[in-house]
Amino acid sequence: MGESIPMYALYEEGGKFQTGRVLSEAEASAQIELDSGKRVKVKSVQLLMKFDKPAPAEFMLAGQEVARGMEVEMAWEFAPDEEFGFADLARDYFSKDANPSQQLGALLCLFEAPHYFRRAGKGRFRKASAEIVQQALIAIEKKKQLQQQISAWATKLIEGQCPAEIQTQLFKILFKPDKNAAEYKAVVEASRESQTAPLVLLQKAGAIRSPYEFHWQRFLFEHFPKGTAFPDLLAPPIEADLALADVRAYSIDDSQTTEIDDALSVQGLGSDCITVGIHIAAPALALQPADPIDQCARARLSTVYMPGHKITMLPDSVVKTYTLQEGRACPALSLYVSFDAHTLSVLKTQTRLEQVPIVANMRHDQLDKVVTENWLSHEASNSSVSPEVAMPQIELAFLFRLAKHLKAAREVVRGKPENFNRPDYNFRLQDVPEKGPLGDEKVLISVRQRGSALDLIVAEAMILANSTWGQWLANLGVPAIYRSQASLSPGIKVRMGTKSLPHAGIGVPSYAWSTSPLRRYTDLVNQWQLIACVRHGATAALAAPFKPKDAELFGIITGFESAYSAYNTQQASMERFWTLQYLQQNNLTELEATVIKSFPGEPPLARADHLPLVFSVMGSPSLERGSRLRVRLGEMDLISLDIRAQYQESLLEKQDSCDTEDEEEISTGTLTIAVNLDDADETSTAPAST
Repeated sequence: MGESIPMYALYEEGGKFQTGRVLSEAEASAQIELDSGKRVKVKSVQLLMKFDKPAPAEFMLAGQEVARGMEVEMAWEFAPDEEFGFADLARDYFSKDANPSQQLGALLCLFEAPHYFRRAGKGRFRKASAEIVQQALIAIEKKKQLQQQISAWATKLIEGQCPAEIQTQLFKILFKPDKNAAEYKAVVEASRESQTAPLVLLQKAGAIRSPYEFHWQRFLFEHFPKGTAFPDLLAPPIEADLALADVRAYSIDDSQTTEIDDALSVQGLGSDCITVGIHIAAPALALQPADPIDQCARARLSTVYMPGHKITMLPDSVVKTYTLQEGRACPALSLYVSFDAHTLSVLKTQTRLEQVPIVANMRHDQLDKVVTENWLSHEASNSSVSPEVAMPQIELAFLFRLAKHLKAAREVVRGKPENFNRPDYNFRLQDVPEKGPLGDEKVLISVRQRGSALDLIVAEAMILANSTWGQWLANLGVPAIYRSQASLSPGIKVRMGTKSLPHAGIGVPSYAWSTSPLRRYTDLVNQWQLIACVRHGATAALAAPFKPKDAELFGIITGFESAYSAYNTQQASMERFWTLQYLQQNNLTELEATVIKSFPGEPPLARADHLPLVFSVMGSPSLERGSRLRVRLGEMDLISLDIRAQYQESLLEKQDSCDTEDEEEISTGTLTIAVNLDDADETSTAPAST
């Protein structure tokens, strides 16, 4: 008896065609062995054809060869108008005796030409109408031409040229790509073929004209896609009939600050009761929620600071209308706090809406070297020792004494002293165009020690106002936007919410940002609420614009936190950019630094001793936190904001204290030092870098 002839089968599974030897067959299924030796159970409805030769692998190759030789247009002509099977087409196209390979070829041809034939079932098809075929052919031709265009663009990129079409879509391609766009596909294709990272590829092709422009346009693309210009808006006048305060008020800000939100006054020196006035610009007296100016402010939520430039929350014309400009009486929301002259305990507080005479806008960057602790400790008089200092020395001396007292009291609640060992830095760019820096300006970086006398005076006054007003709002049941921190334990961050809760980081029982209504939207919102408290007292909760559990308040908080984080990141990135420029401009090749973090088996992170720069140290021995060292600077990349630092030698002295408690994140590169600017008002950090 001769050997039985093996029987093979073709079947479809998951849109793919498979072949194998039939081991057994029942009414509803068949047992099939694949070439790999795997055995599968195939339903009868999946079987497309059976054949005895050639073997499966050879059969598939033969079918593919037949399919490549078939003319789709001719197959479409031969196909009947009604539904048909692939074997029917094979018999019409080849002959009535079409062999299995030709039948498979017809199946593959039909399957791979969906614009000519649509599937009607397993192995069944129906040909498309002439109109649909024509439309499909046009679309195929367009796709072919588009692919040719993509390939041409990719070739140019590889050759170091950037097509204009890609140039105009640069930031969209890099940061918010439409992966179906031809420009994006060209960059991907060029990157793959050249085995070059997209950003490096575009740099080499000249798409990124300057590192500064790259960072600036990236920020605008992500956060100001419609640009930074304001619509034409007129600042409404403050029509409230406000009494003129019998005080002489002085503001203390950086020279570049135009949004002067706060000023201070002192009354009663020489008596048993001394009253300090904290006067805050009052745009909320004229602006109303949902009016055109409010809509602009809510869209931006905060002023954006960076060296040599800023994007204001409010138009300049609006800022000029409500800023506390020297030489005029300005509408203000004033907090008066009366202190016992001897113990400095608080006797009473009062909040008023009034006009406040602003005698002078003092500038701390011009006065920090004059108004020192030593200068303030000299016997105070009613006339300033230096003509540069507008505020009487006797008043500044009291404010400094009070500030130290308030700080000490907060530190008792806080549980440990605030540590300001690390300096702040001022950035000054020379000859900046009116529209903003170009990226090649000469940069000057100077040290401003944190906790200077003027800083401390302003900081403690603002903390006092924000804390006092926060408690007052809570006592009257008026909702506001608060900042709180449950404890100083690692990982416990500052949170924003509508409930008055303690702020452990500052050491106060309640804290509501209210002192920068020209620069922060949260403060403008809180000022509306505070004005309702002044005018309506116990019934303020009914009159305030934002009611308890107002969903709009939660929306403002969410938007503000997101925007404020992004703006701080941009400020930190730009400060790092200009620090790297400073290194280049001054040909600095070595730095002394202090280790701020060390990782087992990883390069430690170090901070330059005299520059605002954090970097990884390569090639160093195991170093503890606080260790001092000298590094040699190597290659820097102004796009990634990275710099190579090579360990040179350890320095004998060690930093006893490395102040990092106010840092939420320290890293290198484009996300550099994300500092918690929880009290930007109080430390003047943001304006100082402008």
